[in-house]
Amino acid sequence: MTQIVVLPHSEYCSEGAVLEVTPGTSICEALLENNIPIEHACDMVCACTTCHIIVKEGYRSLNEPDENEEDLLDRAWGLNPQSRLSCQAIVARENLVIEIPKYSINHAKENH
Repeated sequence: MTQIVVLPHSEYCSEGAVLEVTPGTSICEALLENNIPIEHACDMVCACTTCHIIVKEGYRSLNEPDENEEDLLDRAWGLNPQSRLSCQAIVARENLVIEIPKYSINHAKENH
């Protein structure tokens, strides 16, 4: 099992969490299976950016993002070099630390 440390997020996971995840699982699936209701408006088919996360530790252990994911990430709120779409980031054997950004593109639209 691989450990994912989820940093606190005021809406989805206020205390943070430590998850035990089977390698081969997407980060989005792991969050949802552990009652962390990250947005995933496209039903995890890499068609939106609502499941955007920032991988603080373990980024290199994940599968490489494909061109479609990279194009979508360009539209994500709070993009940084360790950004991934959690529906596309597949857990390997290295432990991860992730942050769910404060806002998603949906929040940004609602607040403007």
